[in-house]
Amino acid sequence: MPDGRPPCACVICHDHGDRDRLDNFRLRTIVHITQYGWSVVLVHPEGDVPGWAYTIGLWHSHRSPELAMFGGDVYETEETLNALGRRAADGAEPSNGERRDDVVRGRPAAFRAVDTRWYDALFSGAVTFYRQPPLPFLQVVWPNPEGLYPWQPGTELEFRRAQPWLWLAPSQHSPGVWTRRLRATGL
Repeated sequence: MPDGRPPCACVICHDHGDRDRLDNFRLRTIVHITQYGWSVVLVHPEGDVPGWAYTIGLWHSHRSPELAMFGGDVYETEETLNALGRRAADGAEPSNGERRDDVVRGRPAAFRAVDTRWYDALFSGAVTFYRQPPLPFLQVVWPNPEGLYPWQPGTELEFRRAQPWLWLAPSQHSPGVWTRRLRATGL
């Protein structure tokens, strides 16, 4: 591609030989991406694991990184990811290390590149859709009410654990719900 980004290898752009065997989730995802440019997958909280959401299709439609948000209400997270998707579609895609104001219900957010070793455990729908990772994924990290991000001194332990630190390699991440989820998937 002229901009140096690799071509899309998703199930829309390429026939991987299994289109007739796609399940309802994948078919619905393709419809959303075709109609809107992306889809947002919600993963509801379960036990001690907070919920999260992530996009599928921003790379396909706009060559913008896919986005993921953790903790908080998954429906608010979906709303935020859709707003960021609209901005990316308008040419204002986020980048690694960037901070933006007025992203999460009037509050700022930071964007951090996700280490690819987390993909299979947390973004299996995107991995299956694209078939050829690594595709770029950014974690949308939200601050606490005082405006501090989880990695900054002065944040509560519970807040620091509500969002995984996916920019770290899994071996560098603190043990907890996120590394247990990674181990549960056999990775």
